[in-house]
Amino acid sequence: MSDTFDPVLVICSFPDSLSARQIGTVLVEKQLAACVSFVPGCTSIYSWQEKMTESTETLALIKSTQALFSELEATIRALHPYDVPEIIGMPLSQLSHPYRQWMKRQLASE
Repeated sequence: MSDTFDPVLVICSFPDSLSARQIGTVLVEKQLAACVSFVPGCTSIYSWQEKMTESTETLALIKSTQALFSELEATIRALHPYDVPEIIGMPLSQLSHPYRQWMKRQLASE
């Protein structure tokens, strides 16, 4: 039997640490994320509504799986304060075996 566990790293930015922590907690409680790590104080520069914008945000690094991505994305979109939240999923091809096993135990559908 092959291992079909398909881990992903989801990057999502938030306007502040409070909203990041609240949504991160929901993701872990619903077993859509094994772990959410926060990087406060990152600066983003982007064009929004036809003007250049610079803001300080909290970046969340969300460890999940491809199988859970759609539900994780829907949950973030339902709770996130931004109209268009950044939700970027990237496959993780290399994980230490102990961490991989721990992730499997944490996630609902795995």
